[in-house]
Amino acid sequence: MHDPRLIFEKDHPGRRIVRFPGEETLPDLETLIPKDYLRDEEAPLPEVGELDLVRHFTHLSKRNKGVNDSFYPLGSCTMKYNPLFNETASAQHGFTDLHPYQPIESVQGLLEAFYLAEKYLAEISGLPHVSLHPAAGAHGELTALLVIRKYIDSLGDDKRRTVLIPDSAHGTNPASCTFSGFKTREIKSSKKTGLIDVESLKKAVGDDTAAIMVTNPNTLGLFETDIEEICAIVHDAGGQVYMDGANLNAIMGVTRPGDSGVDVMHFNLHKTFSTPHGCGGPGSGPIGVADHLEPFLPVPRVAKAGDGYTLSTDYAQSIGRTRSFFGNSTVIVRALCYILALGAEGIRDVAHNAVLNANYLRVKLGKTYPVAFDRTCMHEFVATPKGLGKARAVDVAKRLIDLGIHPPTVYFPLIVPEAIMIEPTETESVDTLDRFVDAMVQIAREARDDLDQLLDAPHETPVGRPDEVRAVKEPVLIWSKR
Repeated sequence: MHDPRLIFEKDHPGRRIVRFPGEETLPDLETLIPKDYLRDEEAPLPEVGELDLVRHFTHLSKRNKGVNDSFYPLGSCTMKYNPLFNETASAQHGFTDLHPYQPIESVQGLLEAFYLAEKYLAEISGLPHVSLHPAAGAHGELTALLVIRKYIDSLGDDKRRTVLIPDSAHGTNPASCTFSGFKTREIKSSKKTGLIDVESLKKAVGDDTAAIMVTNPNTLGLFETDIEEICAIVHDAGGQVYMDGANLNAIMGVTRPGDSGVDVMHFNLHKTFSTPHGCGGPGSGPIGVADHLEPFLPVPRVAKAGDGYTLSTDYAQSIGRTRSFFGNSTVIVRALCYILALGAEGIRDVAHNAVLNANYLRVKLGKTYPVAFDRTCMHEFVATPKGLGKARAVDVAKRLIDLGIHPPTVYFPLIVPEAIMIEPTETESVDTLDRFVDAMVQIAREARDDLDQLLDAPHETPVGRPDEVRAVKEPVLIWSKR
């Protein structure tokens, strides 16, 4: 039986994992480190033996959830299996043992990888110029908006400070606008189609419009069929079109955003291109831009130099640096391996299979869980527990934990009450999808016949249902004996 105590509760003063010969004669820390850099008091770390420490971390590892041990249909986040080969490739010493300040001539292989990654991302997006700088998706949004801001300023236009954002957008979109010095205006979705209401857009654009931020496919899992008209409306008003590329997994290799009129977009290499997603990183959110925005991309930029490559800062209109050094290099290497291994046909197959799996679940689950917009979707769809009596989306999510499945996203997008957003990705088999359907049907049956079983879930976890509102407002981030 596992010892349920926290590692701090196993503290035993004087216990050590290792002792070094002669450590008693080591000089005092103050003779090695300037006093200003020393703590005023010792860090309150537990003193335990090696076996206790190993058991502690092993137990924690077993409590993690990921695609390697369970189905993880987390809508809008593309938690898919990533080939381990790409992990091996990116872990080669030629990549991991480099230093950011090495001479350019000693990192030619990595620069070539960057150069090729930019080239292939440009081809996939239809946007000819790519920057690998941004560290993640929201940082990609911010970088894209700063590029748009610099472009507008270069035209001497100080009126365009409003960014239009659909009500189904990702939550980071308005935050990125604020950081970029823009204000936002919401565009309503059509209650009939779930897509951007074109008539509302026409009324919203004007001489203050800097850009529109459109997610395509949107967070309802629906392709914006009017995307070309949307781009034309915004362009005619003098604005730019930014596309949130978080859902690129559904359309890559099938359609290119740049061909529809998009001026700038970001990619999530950590969602779409083979880096495990979650746990705070690592991420990578490159942006692709059209020709007129290219002069404003961040520096340094990879450039051809004879038979080799260099990092150039010779771009007078650039927005400058947006992060330290160049980017999260091993994430970029993984993406390059993924693209090269799949090729054009493989990239297209990823999108096709993601859409196929989502529609398979939409049809099979739709009989029990009504779908918000029940028509052919892209990579994800939004269902609801409507018809399950007192059961709510959170109850469904909690019960799935007991059944060995990571819950989908719930209560997002906000425009669908009791939303359950499901994204199976392209990597799951029909057997897994059927098991998920069986679990969801079982939960619906419990909502009718055994409601307490559902409302008290999860039953098998160390923590059941914390007060989530209080946890946000009064987070307890450190352990205390009090």
